[in-house]
Amino acid sequence: MTSSSRTSSDARAGAMLGLSAAALFGLSTPLAKDLLGAVSPQMLAGLMYLGAGLALGAYGPLRRTSPEARLRRSDAGTLSTIVLFGGVLGPVLLLVGLTRVTAIVGSLLLNLEAPLTMALAVFVFREHLGRRALVAAGLIVLGATMLEAGPGKIAGELTGGLCVAGACLCWAIDNNLTQRLTLRDPVAIVRAKTLSAGAFNTGLALLLGQKLPSARIAALALSVGVASYGVSVVLDTYALRLVGAAREAAYFATAPFFGAGASALLLGERPTRADLAAVALLGLGVALMLRDRHRHLHRHETLEHEHVHVHDEHHQHEHGPGIPVTNPHSHLHTHEPLVHEHPHVSDVHHRHRH
Repeated sequence: MTSSSRTSSDARAGAMLGLSAAALFGLSTPLAKDLLGAVSPQMLAGLMYLGAGLALGAYGPLRRTSPEARLRRSDAGTLSTIVLFGGVLGPVLLLVGLTRVTAIVGSLLLNLEAPLTMALAVFVFREHLGRRALVAAGLIVLGATMLEAGPGKIAGELTGGLCVAGACLCWAIDNNLTQRLTLRDPVAIVRAKTLSAGAFNTGLALLLGQKLPSARIAALALSVGVASYGVSVVLDTYALRLVGAAREAAYFATAPFFGAGASALLLGERPTRADLAAVALLGLGVALMLRDRHRHLHRHETLEHEHVHVHDEHHQHEHGPGIPVTNPHSHLHTHEPLVHEHPHVSDVHHRHRH
């Protein structure tokens, strides 16, 4: 497979993985909201994270030998920062903020995660979004915002709004740092992340005097967490690897569409004209993003790293003794300088100036 065709295939696969992750997360939202009547938000977040982490932990021994690169001690700092922002600060700020703003304001402010992720990706982590991709991302975020904007009182304290916005910024940092770590095994990354966040949030809930729910409610929360924080986040991490944090944020921003669809099916809610217009914007934005093609002559500098790969145009190197030659495989390897032209997105190999 040529570099051009492989990159295009990876971009499509990343889009499908990102949309699938959004679907799983969005579909679980009505179930999670229903559980809030029987368990506190902090405890629910902890149990859902734990459900994801325990499921991924149980999956490990059943998993066939993986060609993915393993997490290393040198990754501890990045992984700890991901857990701090994504699993600790983000949920706490959100819970504090939601106690000070109305539900409608909280829902609308949560849509800040996508544009904040894109801004950090482009201006800090050197990802690239062309005009078509920017328009596509804008349409998706606008459509998601319209879906969240239902009838309700628009009111709330400034402190609450800043806390919710701060939570979105934490998750934007989490998304971009996770993208940088996706050279490693995504299952291992999400397992460490969810177990740590689950233990923290559950422990904090208990320290604050919140009680564990009944066995049935706890089992439901754990099960919802397997889908929404486990499988969904693993798929999303693969999408981050393939298309970068900016495009992943746009795809994941479609989650409210799937949540609205689930609510319509489970709760019998009928979509309004505004909902249908929002869905049209989401669909148009995704279609434009899928059709986006970015191609120009670019240079790859010398780079040494380890990740799962096959011997395509970007990976032409010799193997030393004991290094596997089956595809795909992972080992420490060096990229020699290379100048070429082909369609590409801002994955780990394409962070160059434009």
